[in-house]
Amino acid sequence: MSQKQLATRLFSAAGSDIALPEFASVLRRIKDHEAGTHRPKDPYPLLYSQVFGTTEAKLFETPMPAVAVATDGSATVTITSMDLPWLWEPGLTADAIYGLTRSDLMLDRRQAVKALAVTAGIPLVDPAQRWLAKSSAEPPTVSQSGRIGADEVTQLEETANVFRTWDHSHGGGLARKAVIGQLNEVADFLRDRHPRDITLRLFHVMAQLSKIAATMSWDCGLQTAAQKYYVLALQAAKPAGDRPFGASILASMARQLLYLDQPHDALELVRLALDGVQKTATPRLRSMLHTREAWAYAKLGRLEAFRRATEAAEDAFAEISPSDPDPEWITYFDAAELAGVTGGRYLELSQHKSMYAGDALTFISRACELRERASMRSLALDQIGLALAHLIKGDLDQAAIVGTAATETAAQVQSDRVRVQLRELYVEISTRNDAEVSGLREQIRETLTR
Repeated sequence: MSQKQLATRLFSAAGSDIALPEFASVLRRIKDHEAGTHRPKDPYPLLYSQVFGTTEAKLFETPMPAVAVATDGSATVTITSMDLPWLWEPGLTADAIYGLTRSDLMLDRRQAVKALAVTAGIPLVDPAQRWLAKSSAEPPTVSQSGRIGADEVTQLEETANVFRTWDHSHGGGLARKAVIGQLNEVADFLRDRHPRDITLRLFHVMAQLSKIAATMSWDCGLQTAAQKYYVLALQAAKPAGDRPFGASILASMARQLLYLDQPHDALELVRLALDGVQKTATPRLRSMLHTREAWAYAKLGRLEAFRRATEAAEDAFAEISPSDPDPEWITYFDAAELAGVTGGRYLELSQHKSMYAGDALTFISRACELRERASMRSLALDQIGLALAHLIKGDLDQAAIVGTAATETAAQVQSDRVRVQLRELYVEISTRNDAEVSGLREQIRETLTR
């Protein structure tokens, strides 16, 4: 379409809810956006996505710059936005993380456009299969003391737990740089040689920090960076000998693909995770993996398989015993998380068949009741989902009440996932002229603008 036609459609998408300047001014901005001289700012990304019928991130994707990573002192490995760092040798993994984090720390975020170019299909799924293969290389170690000792590694492990708590509470934002800085330091330690026990613990810390960096990058809208950190976390977990944690990384990679409508690849990764921990997974971990499996089946429209996987998740969760403690990194998956994830899937199904809206309300309401108030990001997602379920059921008054609470919670977190979900709620109520939700519409718009 011509620029004038696009401007006309932007005004049509804006309607009476979004104020735009005069036609000539909008046309000038379109020319600037198309030429790349100015980055589109609110409300233009939302309007463009509505006009073109796709997501904001797909429209404004910019690849991350290539990162040169030293390997053996002479050769280099170039990591681009479409080239995942599949480096299963422990030394190369540490070098890759060091190079990527160093580049990431120097990246000017003001110039970075939110990216959504992720790898899917065979280039992602096939190399991931090597996670189950026997390692052909051992981490370099020495018998004498290294640069750091057991006490310092313990401090790094405690720091990783603190960062994980930050992530669960508020999402990405400023904490992301702190995590990446710490990850860079751990990767630098692993470029030296240490005693075997120290080396393996450092690889485990590096895997945990990489996974946290991935989740925080996702919350900042940096999908390409998130996928790279997930891949490197998986590879760092392999020499650490921690298959259960590797399975949790695969589950996170699958969750990212599910958000990006790649359910077939997500299901492959979840099955790989389940195969890898058949004998070592705790009931809590198995329950979480089955929720990811159920999510993929729901996306694929395989309702019986979805119900079977959901029942498997509930059965596994019922097996959790206080006498068999879980690792710190999986304790986030509690009864609230199980209910929230299950309710979210019923909500997606209800958007095609309203008969599932009642199930969505039941599970998401339970999640909101059980959710710890420190988990602000998850609470915001639950509340937004609950408001959408009330809209589908036609209960506009309750949708407005819950939506107001969701908007207030969303304002307290820095998460692109929450922002996207809040936009979906905004788009849903923007199609309605009901007085009951007019105030909520204005509140969401003000929050998104801020």
